[in-house]
Amino acid sequence: MEKLSGLSHLFATIFLHNFATFMVLSAITDVTMAALCPGQDECSIAIYLSGFQQAITGLGSLVVMPLMGNLSDKYGRKALLTVPMTLTIIPLAILACSRTKSFFYAYYALKTLTAIFCEGSVHCLALAYVADNVPEGRRASAFGILSGIGSCAFVCGNLSTRFLSTSSTFQVSASMAIASTVYMTVFLPDSIIDENLSIPIMSTAKVESITGSDDGSAKKQQVFKTLPSIEDIIALLKSSLTFTQAAIVSFFINLAEVGLHASLLYYLKARFHFNKDQFADLMVISGIAGTISQMLIMPMLAPAIGEDKLLSIGLFFASVHMLLYSIAWSFWVPYVAAMLSVFFVLSQPCIRSIVSRQVGSYEQGKAQGVITGIGSLANVISPLVFSPLTALFLSERAPFSFPGFSIMCIAFASMIAFVQSLIIRLAPQISEQRAGNRNCVEP
Repeated sequence: MEKLSGLSHLFATIFLHNFATFMVLSAITDVTMAALCPGQDECSIAIYLSGFQQAITGLGSLVVMPLMGNLSDKYGRKALLTVPMTLTIIPLAILACSRTKSFFYAYYALKTLTAIFCEGSVHCLALAYVADNVPEGRRASAFGILSGIGSCAFVCGNLSTRFLSTSSTFQVSASMAIASTVYMTVFLPDSIIDENLSIPIMSTAKVESITGSDDGSAKKQQVFKTLPSIEDIIALLKSSLTFTQAAIVSFFINLAEVGLHASLLYYLKARFHFNKDQFADLMVISGIAGTISQMLIMPMLAPAIGEDKLLSIGLFFASVHMLLYSIAWSFWVPYVAAMLSVFFVLSQPCIRSIVSRQVGSYEQGKAQGVITGIGSLANVISPLVFSPLTALFLSERAPFSFPGFSIMCIAFASMIAFVQSLIIRLAPQISEQRAGNRNCVEP
C-alpha cells in the first residue's frame, strides 16, 4: 500500500485530466450535428469527418507515441506529460467560447493536430510512471487502479454533463484541463530513469550548453536517435513471443474500440433518437461498472488467476457487449450492454501489465509507447473501414435493413483479439518448446 499511496499525485492528475476530456464526450455529438446538419438525426458528413480525424490522429500517433515513451525513459515522465496536458486545453477553450460552424471547424482542425500528441499519450506515460514505482508482482493491480481512476473520472465527467448546459460543459472542461496541468506541474514528483541525466529536458542550461558547444550538430543527432527506428521496434516485438502476441491483441482491441466509439453515438442517435442526456446516462452506467471492476474486482482477481486469464475474460465480454449493440431491438438494450463494462474494461490494464513484464525498468516508456503506437495504427485503419459502413447502413441507400451491421463487424475484430489472447497463455510453453528444439539440433 505504501507504493500505491506514493502515486496519489499521479492519480489526482489523471483524474482531473480525464474529468476534463471525458465530460465533453456526450455533448460533442450534438455540437457536431448542430454545426454540420442542424435539425437532423442523421448526418453522413459528421461520421466521415470523425473518421478522418481519427485516421489522421492515429497516423501521427504511430510515430509520436514511441518517441514520447522513449524520451520519457531518458528525461522523466513529468517533462513529457506537460506536452499533451497543455495541448489538450486549446481545442476545449475554442468550444468554450462558441459552438457556431466557424468555431466548430477551428476546433476540428486544432483537435486533429493536438490529438496526435494527446490521444493516449497521457495514459501511456502514466503507465510507465506506475511501472517505475511499483514492483512487477503488483503492477497488474496498480494498472487496474489507474484505469479505475480513469473510469471514475469518466463517471463524474458525464454525470456533471447531465446537469450542465452545452456551453457550460465546455467552459468547465477547459477550466478543469487547466487545473490538471497546474496540479501536475506543482505537485507531481518527477520519475527520471537515466541517472546520468542531471539536467531536465526543458532546462535553459541544457539549451545553452548545446548551442554554445562546437559539437552542436552531434548533439542534435543524439536527439534524433531518441526516435526508435523500425529495426528497434521490430527487435522489441521479437524479444519474446508473449510481447508479439500482446501487440497483436492490442491492435485488434484498439481496432474494435476505436470503431465502436466512432460509430456508436451516431448509430444510437439515428436508431433511437438519443441526445446528450441519454448519452451521458449510458456513459455513467458504463463508467460506474468499469470503476467497480478496476478498483475492486481486478486487484483481487489478478493475483489469484493471472492477467492472461483476465484478459481472455475481458475480451470475451467485449465481443458480447458489441454484439448486443449491433442487434439492439429496443432503447433499453444499449443500457444492458453498457453494464457489461464490469468485465470488458479488464482487457486494457491486463495487456499493459503483460507488456510491462516483458521488458526491463529502463524500457518501460519505450514498450508502452510501442504498444500505444500499434494501437494508433488501428486508429488509422478502423475509421477507414467502419465509418463508411456506419454512414451507409444508417442511410436509406443501405443494401439491406441492418443499421447495426458496422458494429457487428466491429465485434468480429474483438473476437479475433479474444482468440489471440488464448495464444498468449500458450506463449511460454511454445517458447520453451522452440528452445528445446534448438538445443536438440545443436551438436
